[in-house]
Amino acid sequence: MSGVCRAAIRVFGLLYLVALALLVIGLFGLFGTEPGPLAGVFVIPLGMPWIKLVDALPEPLWPWAAAASPLVNLLILTALCRFTSARRG
Repeated sequence: MSGVCRAAIRVFGLLYLVALALLVIGLFGLFGTEPGPLAGVFVIPLGMPWIKLVDALPEPLWPWAAAASPLVNLLILTALCRFTSARRG
């Protein structure tokens, strides 16, 4: 894998971890914050376009699917980087 791919994967993974941490903090009101409906606002852009498919699932699964949707993008990014590095080598 090239250095650019590794950096992109690391940056995306770090952004995903930060977004998940902010989601948990905002959802459960940790550290004295008020729980609010905008707790997952940073997870949504990272999970596009898969976040739009969350509505097709049963409603109790919506928060879990929304939190996992950026993971799909991270897996796709990792697969693309491995595929392109395998083609070169």
